[in-house]
Amino acid sequence: MRSKSHFEADDDLGRYEALLQTADAMVHHQNLPELFTQLAEQLHAVAHFEIANFALRDPATNTMRLHFWAGSFLTSMPREVPIDESASGWVWQNQLPLITSDLHTEPRFPKMAAVLKERGIRAYCTLPLTTARKSFGALGFGSSQVDAYGERDVRFLSRVAELVALAVENSLTRMALEEEKERLQMLLQVHRSLVSNLEMQQLFPTISDSIRKVMKHDFARLAVYEEPTKSMHLYPLDAAPARTVPSPSLTFPVGEAAFGVAFQRTEAKVWNLQSMADAEIDFVKQMMGQEIQSFCSVPLVSPKGWLGTLNLGSRQENAFASQNMGLMEQVATAIAIALDNARAYREIAELKDKLASEKLYLEDEIRTELNFEEIIGESPALKQVLGQVKTVAPSHATVLILGETGTGKELIARAIHRMSSCKDASFIKMNCAAIPTGLLESELFGHEKGAFTGAINQKIGRLELADKGTLFLDEVGDIPLELQPKLLRVLQDQEFERLGSNRTIKVNIRLIAATNRNLAKSVLDHEFRSDLFYRLNVFPIQMPTLRERRQDITLLARHFVQRFARKMDKDIETIPTETMTALANWEWPGNIRELENFIERSVILTDGPVLRAPLAELRPVYEGPPLSGSLRDVERQHILRVLRETHGVLAGPRGAAARLGLKRTTLQSRIQKLDITRKEYGG
Repeated sequence: MRSKSHFEADDDLGRYEALLQTADAMVHHQNLPELFTQLAEQLHAVAHFEIANFALRDPATNTMRLHFWAGSFLTSMPREVPIDESASGWVWQNQLPLITSDLHTEPRFPKMAAVLKERGIRAYCTLPLTTARKSFGALGFGSSQVDAYGERDVRFLSRVAELVALAVENSLTRMALEEEKERLQMLLQVHRSLVSNLEMQQLFPTISDSIRKVMKHDFARLAVYEEPTKSMHLYPLDAAPARTVPSPSLTFPVGEAAFGVAFQRTEAKVWNLQSMADAEIDFVKQMMGQEIQSFCSVPLVSPKGWLGTLNLGSRQENAFASQNMGLMEQVATAIAIALDNARAYREIAELKDKLASEKLYLEDEIRTELNFEEIIGESPALKQVLGQVKTVAPSHATVLILGETGTGKELIARAIHRMSSCKDASFIKMNCAAIPTGLLESELFGHEKGAFTGAINQKIGRLELADKGTLFLDEVGDIPLELQPKLLRVLQDQEFERLGSNRTIKVNIRLIAATNRNLAKSVLDHEFRSDLFYRLNVFPIQMPTLRERRQDITLLARHFVQRFARKMDKDIETIPTETMTALANWEWPGNIRELENFIERSVILTDGPVLRAPLAELRPVYEGPPLSGSLRDVERQHILRVLRETHGVLAGPRGAAARLGLKRTTLQSRIQKLDITRKEYGG
């Protein structure tokens, strides 16, 4: 027969073979529960136990988290117990093995002992899981036999526990590295999103999705500090259902919101269910009413200062562990920088649009209007107008300039602006008759991106460009009735909203309007609002026609000849008496504009020092019925004559509009108002 020592040697050999298999399994295991299950199944062949326990300390809750194995499956025994209520906790604290020969005589740990005794366990062996660097928990084995674990068993199982501790350390290190890798990947994704997109409304959902990969949450909000009102304004970061959070766009005083605490203290704040219940803050109570049990608020800090807070909420209690706050602070810093960049981008874009718009206006003025360097004339009618300009210019009163087309209404408007207190600010003009009705509102008030089909960018309106300056509305009588109340509001309250926006914009402008219509008659005909008319008609100025200031015709003619001759590099010294007489005797239905265009044509036709004027244009070629005393009839017959001479051609340098000194659209409007038909002029 073989001796007992031979049997013990064989038993030790089998055990250490199992130990080698255990070590090999630990090298290839995927996670700790898999390792524990495989370990228990392999050891069960060489060690006596019916149940095994793998316990790790949880630093967040300061408890022992347990995994039990019994008969090739994990049991449903308690998974989390306080440290002082379990043998695993005692072993972790004392770093010593704990051998219980008989649980029926063990007074300690009554709850766990009762659970084990119900399953027939009598003896229990608990060993520390400890490496040279850290203590992780304990490894336990239970047997239905009393005094089941002797010295040899404890020595063998202690060796197993050492290997398991190394595996736990490696696994936790690998898990920490994977978590850190995932966090770094998330931060990289956030930074890429920030760099690639400066539109915050498109950026926020991407950030929220990235954060959710590492830190689960049920809502995310950005609270931005508003200095003028000392308040925090909430902006949504995701499209979470409305019931999960308070209304997505709210403004709270700094002291009345949970995120205000973090902002005022300039440090991250984490709220659990108890601290939320103790808080006397309405916003916190509102969140609790929506089943939010955890809340964290992280300040947004950029190189320019404190901007607000990043806020996350969860329906899980204690959802925001302290170890994740470092990550959240990095995300918050990235968002703060992005918010600064987005604000700067928006401000630069708005300034760029405004400068571009002003540049267009200035270029247009240089091309078309700045050729009038001064007002030419000495007639009493003109001097009366200039006296009115001198009187009204220093005030901020609204001025309505009335008169026929081509009488110089815009020139008078500019003179009022130059003599006013806002002379150093912008003079913005807008011809209401030259802009299609559908675009008039956008041109005047501006619009936001997406306000209507084709609105691909934000547009600054003329009202906003004229802030602190003068807005000149030419042909104000052509503003549609539906748009007139909005203009009335600007005159009354000095405020408006862009199309597609509910943000009220305050302006301080002086309005000067001009029209060749009889607005009083338009009011009676229900074509113009009476209240708007009275607001515009604060200080009316009636422009005299060129027929009423004939003594100025000679001065104007010489001025235009000199200017166009200089522009065309010609030397014209003389205007024949015949020409001057013809100019003085013509009725000039197009007024100064018609005279200017006639002189320009004359300079073009002149080769030598004497002006050659096409005087035939100043003689009627159509012998129709005698003119009546009505100004309407005079204008109608003059337009008919020019239409016949140009064979009905309206546009172009030789068209009727150019001959009359009018814009094509204005001439078309005149033709319709005067009931001129194509049959009459044969076009």
